[in-house]
Amino acid sequence: NAYQSAQGIERYRPLDGAAAGAENELRRRPGTVEVSFEIADDQALAARVVEAIFQAHSYQEPVIRIQPLLASRSKGLDDRANPNRWWNTTGDWKKKGQLVEHSA
Repeated sequence: NAYQSAQGIERYRPLDGAAAGAENELRRRPGTVEVSFEIADDQALAARVVEAIFQAHSYQEPVIRIQPLLASRSKGLDDRANPNRWWNTTGDWKKKGQLVEHSA
């Protein structure tokens, strides 16, 4: 899975040791988003992903948070008619005529 947040305003100030030099004024960058994604529990893969982010990102030191996740998995139930599931609800991803019919 991957996720991108809504746009917001990032606030930052380069400190001593920054490649562009330290600044006293707080900078604001509108239109920034946070991106998160999941990868397999693999240290070598995580290291390659971090290196790719460093190579592609505009910051000298991008914010990267890595944390373990406990993921739930399907229990093998036939859950197609469950009214609480996203595929049985209305929303911009699903047209009302496409809802799964279920009997009580």
